[in-house]
Amino acid sequence: MSATASIGKIAVLWRGDREARRNATPQNNRFHRVFEELAAAGIDVEPAVYDEEFASEVRDQLLRAEGVLVWVDPIHQGKTRKALDPLLREVAAHGTWVSAHPDVILKMGVKEVLHRTKHLGWGTDTQLYRNIAEFRAQFPVRISDGPRVIKQNRGNGGQGVWKVEAVSSFAGDAMLVRVLHAQRGSIVEQLSLGDFMRRCESYFSDSGCIIDQPFQPRLPEGMIRCYVGIDKVVGFGHQLIKALIAPPPEGPNSPEAQPGPRIMHGPDAAQFQALRVKMETDWVPQLMEILGIVKADLPIIWDADFLYGPRTPSGDDTYVLCEINVSSVFAIPDQAPAAIARSVCERLRAGKR
Repeated sequence: MSATASIGKIAVLWRGDREARRNATPQNNRFHRVFEELAAAGIDVEPAVYDEEFASEVRDQLLRAEGVLVWVDPIHQGKTRKALDPLLREVAAHGTWVSAHPDVILKMGVKEVLHRTKHLGWGTDTQLYRNIAEFRAQFPVRISDGPRVIKQNRGNGGQGVWKVEAVSSFAGDAMLVRVLHAQRGSIVEQLSLGDFMRRCESYFSDSGCIIDQPFQPRLPEGMIRCYVGIDKVVGFGHQLIKALIAPPPEGPNSPEAQPGPRIMHGPDAAQFQALRVKMETDWVPQLMEILGIVKADLPIIWDADFLYGPRTPSGDDTYVLCEINVSSVFAIPDQAPAAIARSVCERLRAGKR
């Protein structure tokens, strides 16, 4: 390949306004390291800032590309992917490779995957409620056995994720519960279970559902984010999170209530090798089989968030999956941009064969 030859043309898509689209360059955004590695690998790469206001322009741009890497949250400042996902399906149908494809996101990047894979080694006592009637009938029994965490099917940033704990022995709707939203700045509330369940009714709109898991008491030890490039671990992030932990007396917006920094590690970090082996040799292959996803359709970059589960009798750690992120995985370890570029090269070359 000559110095000027290109393996292919890729667009990197994220959400922004008209000014952001007009001024976007490969250097002036948070994905600049991804741009650098893609360009160094011989890929022609350009920014594709998206908003519903100029969706047709983005559509035309993507149709001229061989592939698009997408970083757009399910919910952002009141906006959803309701218009973007059909656009991405359309360009994919015309031959543009999309990572992650919306149909793959609907399999992997929703909370329902926690229920579908609960029998794997990362699972726990996970319940699924398809409608408000199921939620009202079954959740009061669950909450009487200990604190639970409920999650709406699609969301990010802690939206629609609640810790719920019984504080009285009353039955059914009359039970008093203590609840804490996972969004930053939330405070503990006490109300009746009936009032809380009514608050959750909107989570069932648009064919939504609610996932229910037991609260993990080792939460204060932090969350491990396992970053995966297609089917191989490319790094880890460990963070002392504060979501679902009652804020200190100084208040939910005080420095004491803020999460610690996410400490990034490469894929060879010694303390996470047991988790890496489980992911690469066991859990990811089983996930693909359960969800009916082939390797070629796995996202270029995705992550699985784990909490520490109960220790084994020998003192080893176990891990409980609390979320898979596919729509917008960032920040990423230093090693990830190069891994992304290698995977994109492989995908583009495979498409030409």
